[in-house]
Amino acid sequence: MNIHERDAVIAGGGPAGMMVGYLLARAGLKVTVLEKHADFLRDFRGDTIHPSTITLLGELGLREKFLALPVTRVRTLDVVIDGERMSLVDFGTLPPPDNFLVFAPQWDFLNFLAREGAAFPGFEVRMNTEAVDLLRDGTTVTGVRAQGLDGEIELRANLTIAADGRTSRMREAAGFDPERLGVPIDVLWFGLPRPVDPPPPTLAYLDERGIVLTLERGDHYQGGFVIPKGGYEELRAAALEAFRDRLVSTAPVLASVVGSITDWDQVKTLSVQIDRLTRWHLDGFICIGDAAHAMSPVGGVGVNYAIQDAVALANVVTAPLRLGRVPERILDAVQRRRMPPVRRMQSIQRLAHDRIRRPLGARPGPAIPRVARLVLRALQPLVRRVTARVLGRGFLPEHVRPGGLVE
Repeated sequence: MNIHERDAVIAGGGPAGMMVGYLLARAGLKVTVLEKHADFLRDFRGDTIHPSTITLLGELGLREKFLALPVTRVRTLDVVIDGERMSLVDFGTLPPPDNFLVFAPQWDFLNFLAREGAAFPGFEVRMNTEAVDLLRDGTTVTGVRAQGLDGEIELRANLTIAADGRTSRMREAAGFDPERLGVPIDVLWFGLPRPVDPPPPTLAYLDERGIVLTLERGDHYQGGFVIPKGGYEELRAAALEAFRDRLVSTAPVLASVVGSITDWDQVKTLSVQIDRLTRWHLDGFICIGDAAHAMSPVGGVGVNYAIQDAVALANVVTAPLRLGRVPERILDAVQRRRMPPVRRMQSIQRLAHDRIRRPLGARPGPAIPRVARLVLRALQPLVRRVTARVLGRGFLPEHVRPGGLVE
């Protein structure tokens, strides 16, 4: 058995895990991030980097390096409702300089954090290594047992952080079971070439037959189609041509490119879920990111809320870790700080699910009643500002504290 001593060990190399690992190593601590895969190339990794995260990168001196990557900057997002285009999000209304959204493949973002973290002697990422169980001394978590290519290892640490996603193995090992909130939809994801004469950046097209997502990714779209929960097999039972026709019916702009979908293997199902833990921590252990609260794709906020968790945690555990163990009351303070914004955003997502469940072809008629659409059109200037604030900055944006000390 190989045994390693670290200040902190992190299960999961997603946004939360890589960010908290970077921050703790930057503060001079010895940190290991465990990622069970050989690389970061995964389906369904969120890749919207919101203004709040860009601000955090600026506080770390990484903003310009990150923006030099092949990313797509977006200031406004439109929605086309029953054929009428409305601009409902304008990040340009936020204070500069971080008044835009960035689309960046998540694997590029994670590789970027890994490269920058490598500058610190205490930073280590172990790929192909999965945390499989918690180590304990009585009721205190003292690290993890992990399985890598060279066999089993133990990483003993003063703090163990579960950032291993919505199916977290470490969360289960801790005995935590999340509160699962009902979700009525799933999303089919697929890639499409960008049309030759593309419209302005458009988040979604809605009509009586469905909802089609068109997220810009440089020279292509990340396309999505919202379906009732568990409805994929019924849709697939029809011909692929019928699926393409449904996409074009709702989003005519795709007519010239939808033919690139030639096989159902190009269409992936994302089972949408929302859940959250009622308790995130034990003595020596805490869950963050999706391991603590799975978010819906609505608003694309999952990556950013995970990073906010990481910053909030690093801000208050850095000083205690330099001295030894972190008192559990500090971990509880992290949960108490992060839970309210999580609850508020999940409430908004659930409301959105209830609204978008209607235009899935079950009943004829416009996606949004005409009167409601008239009101929405009249309130566009206010809506654009509010949505930019809620999505772009969040309800409790975190900031990096110098030295990780509590203000």
